[in-house]
Amino acid sequence: MSARAKPILGGVGAALLLVGGPVLAQQAPAEDPGLAVDEITVSAPRLETPLETFAGSISVVGREEAQRARQGLSLDEQLKGVPGVFTQNRYNFAQDLRISIRGFGARAPFGIRGVQMVQDGIPLTLPDGSAQVDTIALDSISRVEVIRGPSSSLYGNASGGVVSLTTMEGPPTPFAEVETQFGSFGFNKQTLRFGGESGRFNYAGAVSRMEQVGFREHSSSESLRYNTKLRFDLTPTSSAQLIVRGVDSPQAQDPGGLTRQQVNQDREQASQGNLDRNAGEEVREQTVGLVYQNQLAEHHHLRLRGFSVFRDFNNRLPFQGGGQVEFDRTFGGGGALYTFDHPVAGLDNRLMVGIDGGLQRDDRQRFNNLIGGVRGAKTVDQIETVSNVAGFIRDELSVTDRLTVTAGLRYDSITFDLEDEFLADGDQSGDQTLEELSPAVGATYRVSRAFIPFANFSTSFETPTTTEFQRCQGGGFRNIDPEEADNYEVGARGQVLQDVRYSLAYFRIETDDELIGQGCPNQQGRDFFVNAGETVRDGIEASVKAEPLRGLKTDLTYTFSDFQFDEFERGGTAFDGNQLPGTPKHQGHIAVSYRHPVGLFTAFDG
Repeated sequence: MSARAKPILGGVGAALLLVGGPVLAQQAPAEDPGLAVDEITVSAPRLETPLETFAGSISVVGREEAQRARQGLSLDEQLKGVPGVFTQNRYNFAQDLRISIRGFGARAPFGIRGVQMVQDGIPLTLPDGSAQVDTIALDSISRVEVIRGPSSSLYGNASGGVVSLTTMEGPPTPFAEVETQFGSFGFNKQTLRFGGESGRFNYAGAVSRMEQVGFREHSSSESLRYNTKLRFDLTPTSSAQLIVRGVDSPQAQDPGGLTRQQVNQDREQASQGNLDRNAGEEVREQTVGLVYQNQLAEHHHLRLRGFSVFRDFNNRLPFQGGGQVEFDRTFGGGGALYTFDHPVAGLDNRLMVGIDGGLQRDDRQRFNNLIGGVRGAKTVDQIETVSNVAGFIRDELSVTDRLTVTAGLRYDSITFDLEDEFLADGDQSGDQTLEELSPAVGATYRVSRAFIPFANFSTSFETPTTTEFQRCQGGGFRNIDPEEADNYEVGARGQVLQDVRYSLAYFRIETDDELIGQGCPNQQGRDFFVNAGETVRDGIEASVKAEPLRGLKTDLTYTFSDFQFDEFERGGTAFDGNQLPGTPKHQGHIAVSYRHPVGLFTAFDG
């Protein structure tokens, strides 16, 4: 049995493992990244890279941190110990998790903006820059990597930060594991994990079903999530991997926001507007992806990927005009990545060249949302198509045994096309193409294992999403510009004593045309978006991980964020010097866990 506790949702869980028939002890999870710096590699930079040579801030969450003492309800469980990351809407499944990295993504009224999301090499982020994480089967996650800072030279649009998820692979000995959790407020969850290996075939997966009544009124939800990964080694130097994942959530009620006075009166109540109009959503999504890798020859490696996503979505918002949204989405794409690893002029060098492409098509309608959630007259009917084509190059040169220099450049062309099929208010069809060039350069110098300083300059750009382009009334596009950011960063990481690992970073981000949401008249809960001039973000991020005793692990992080409007005037009012909303100025996290050799464990975090 394992005790699990949450401020709102609590539960207890039990696991049973079947290996080859008989009941055995629970399978030991894969090892977390070791505390020795030179033992850690990261793949979020799109290639396996030693942590000590990565010229930027990156955090790694291993399987034990990701799975142990976690309910598996929301990705915030894996991210809350990462400096520079702030999450909200953890238990409102109709709004999805909001993830902010160094302030990017904080503006999102729902879902994710400004942060690139990837799972097993298949993007969760759409060409328009938006992402939802409701399809992630958290019970299958084995590793989370977070690049903290602008990364458009690697991933293009909406890369103010990167969250890269890796799901588990099958171990040499086949297993099946069943877990059940239950707790307060009608919470119950059942999970099946399985995996194994047979010859050249490796398989792993997880299926989970969750229901809850919810802590607040009108907050019930239920969902079924699944993730399967199948790999076949075609030859000793090539492999093909099939990924199938999805979600079926027939109900996610939205209790809405409360004022401070309402919280003091009854923090369990729902907003009256959300009750009156039955706010909530239903969603179904399936993803199929294929990844092919081949060591073509010595020093030459090729990776190809292709994927398709299908999403059906319906929701009801707490206002009448256009308050019901329905769309059918098709999203597909692929890419190629070629790597040449060979010395240049006697110096170790690795060159990466790649192309990415994606096509998103949303068949979207909006209707009035009447009292009781009854569907009223249609207000919007349009087909939104977003396509993205990109090419990028990145080179890593070991100037000496201690000094590594990295440089990258990426070109993106993104086209938004809108076909208006609701002509009662005129034809508002149109298209817009945005082109961006994103450079990055950085360096690390390994003074010693205890002190590895780094510095970098990186950029990001962020187009408005299809939703943010829209007007308050009717369909069509508004004329707003992409947000562009320049990031200057210095930091250091290293290992001191035998088992203490630390990282420290200072950054300054200068942003032009910051995208800001403003309320739509007579449509509470809906925003339209404008450009806000310039902002400046200064921040410090620090983390310390240690294992003072065998089995006892501690994790401390602190983030300081001073994010301000530098130039922002609207309606004759100047907002220069105001703080950007949605990100705390000070944020800290502490986690302590202990695992006894017999398998019993306890964990605390705050």
